[in-house]
Amino acid sequence: MNRQNGAARPYDIVLFGATGFVGALTAAYLARHAPDGCRWALAGRDRAKLAKLRARLAGLDPRCADLPLLEADATDPGSLRALAESAHVVATTVGPYVSYGEGLVAACAEAGTDYADLTGEPEFVDRMYVEHDARARETGARLVHACGFDSVPHDLGVYYTVGRLPAGVPLRVDGFVRSNATFSGGTFASALTAMGRGRQTARAARERRLYEPRPAGRRVRAPLGRPHFSPQTGTWALPLPTLDARVVARSARALPGYGPDFRYRHFASVRHLPVALGGTAALGALLGAAQVPAAREWLMGRYASGAGPDAERRRRSWFTVRFVGEGGGRRVFTEVSGGDPGYDETAKMLAESALCLALDELPATSGQVTTAAAMGDALLERLVAAGLRFRVAAES
Repeated sequence: MNRQNGAARPYDIVLFGATGFVGALTAAYLARHAPDGCRWALAGRDRAKLAKLRARLAGLDPRCADLPLLEADATDPGSLRALAESAHVVATTVGPYVSYGEGLVAACAEAGTDYADLTGEPEFVDRMYVEHDARARETGARLVHACGFDSVPHDLGVYYTVGRLPAGVPLRVDGFVRSNATFSGGTFASALTAMGRGRQTARAARERRLYEPRPAGRRVRAPLGRPHFSPQTGTWALPLPTLDARVVARSARALPGYGPDFRYRHFASVRHLPVALGGTAALGALLGAAQVPAAREWLMGRYASGAGPDAERRRRSWFTVRFVGEGGGRRVFTEVSGGDPGYDETAKMLAESALCLALDELPATSGQVTTAAAMGDALLERLVAAGLRFRVAAES
């Protein structure tokens, strides 16, 4: 148990944003899988919606009929402070985080409360490091961003791969992502918001570099890479400029087991060249449109916030991340795979991250930390038990 704040707090876990699309999926996962004795609560702006969600959860487990409901608003610092002070861990699905996330991070850093979110927004993560890492280190709070498909399979997948390579030697790992999944209105809004904030994102990254220490006597890199055909996977590899590679690099800086010289590259894996070219063109067009406020607002309006793919579509969705790791004369091929990445599996990852922070014996960390650095083997074991697949495909 995370007892750094004593036993007086009434809740082990509070789920903030519980009535949103991913929030409700996360709540349902907790209803099915939170162990006996785990004290958890639902939080959000609208008590009536929270009550309706609680009634649905009671259909999964009658004990949920008595779940506490906490009212809190991302724009009300007082309510966020009370939320943070009531729990050992707060997990939040309220985004776009760059617009609505900082108040809760600040409250958790001040209260010494562990925090987990689903952000894939590099600007937000860098800003939160600059503004709140130091205070969180003082109070003992662990601020763990990107606890969903951004970036758990990639961060823990590399962690798993490194563990199967020789120690104390330079290591090179490449990740290749494939999926057939679709997205929700909230995810689309977050992505467009991030695309339209290129200058702010670059400025936040520069400011972070002024404050963030580098590991002494070690080198860690996460270059973008270039488009190419990958003979290891038999697919076209397109560089992904997402948060995932940055998270992997931060884990590598925090964990000496990644060796004296570590490099990670992150790619989308596409079987057919025309699809790769078409996808690149479409992404370029979307990136261009996101720079124009009117076009960005129009695009956001195409997908309703709080809506997402139905259960049947999610049932057909899947993801695979293949890793090629090399070092010390050895090569290992590993794979992380699961079902619907953006929603069902993301809800599972966030819920298990919160349970792990609240209930498991973990390394002594604080401040802004990654899933691998904060939870490592404990979270990996939880996710395997929950149905995600981590395996060694081949080695030589």
